[in-house]
Amino acid sequence: MHRFLTRKRALDIIAKFSQAGVLVVGDVMVDHFIWGNVSRISPEAPVPVVDVQKDSILLGGCANVLNNIHAIGGKVYVAGVVGADNIGKKLLAELSDRKIETKGIVVKKDRPTTLKTRIVAHGQQMVRFDKEKREPISQDSINKILEYVKSLRKKIGAVVISDYNKGVVSKELIQGIRKIVDDSDIVICLDPKQNNFSIYKGVHIITPNHYEVQRAVGLEINQNNNIEKLSELLIKKYAFPALLVTRGEEGMSLFENGRKIIHTHFPAQAKEVYDVTGAGDTVIGMLALSLAAKANLKEAACLANLAAGVVVEKIGTATVSQKEMIDVL
Repeated sequence: MHRFLTRKRALDIIAKFSQAGVLVVGDVMVDHFIWGNVSRISPEAPVPVVDVQKDSILLGGCANVLNNIHAIGGKVYVAGVVGADNIGKKLLAELSDRKIETKGIVVKKDRPTTLKTRIVAHGQQMVRFDKEKREPISQDSINKILEYVKSLRKKIGAVVISDYNKGVVSKELIQGIRKIVDDSDIVICLDPKQNNFSIYKGVHIITPNHYEVQRAVGLEINQNNNIEKLSELLIKKYAFPALLVTRGEEGMSLFENGRKIIHTHFPAQAKEVYDVTGAGDTVIGMLALSLAAKANLKEAACLANLAAGVVVEKIGTATVSQKEMIDVL
């Protein structure tokens, strides 16, 4: 296993998942895949004609984090904003089918549901078109989300704030959530997308990838600046209690901010990497669920790393089941 986690302890934590509640707050999105074949060029313009074989609608953005937590048997709640459109209705129906309550989702007439449509022919993505509105959500929507967070205080052990920079996550929303959980054991985990990390102040653990760390400190990784140095700069600058950096095939690095910064490295687990799509969602989902199940940070990072190892061996935005986790252990 790993020096921080015995198999027995890992199984104990996983056994508590069904009692561990996690709220996912952020940009709810829908991923629409259209699959087909190309055998001719259009007579109207020099573009390929895709003969559509099938299409699939998947939960995307923060809904993919929720999907990961749900798939592994955690008790999951969600808060975000969708449009009063068909794709929004489909999304709410999809959540209800999974017995996930939708009371935290605010439906707005003046915003579309964020939709990313990808056309894939012969396994190759040809084009992606996005339907979205990226300006900040209204004060009314922020208040409704915070009301919902308040109602869950007794039911959750962790909050995931999943920022895809589509307008839901703001300094005000984060501070509001912080106030609500302040005198509790609820841990706030945040997956960042914006370059200005000052809006994320006050969260307990932040999970950028190595590119996001470089952008946030404004320095590139090179001989003089390794990822450890940049991560420590980031932690010091914003006083984050902890930072978990996902580093692709290099694995993950956990930095804990105490009297001195403790760095723990978790090597990558995958034998074959097929697709890293959504691996960050799996990491933060597993991390938050493990923390809600009373794992410590190193144990939770270890389980998140194992889950990421399973998910990158699958094609597409994938999830991990409890059985797969137990097999890996």
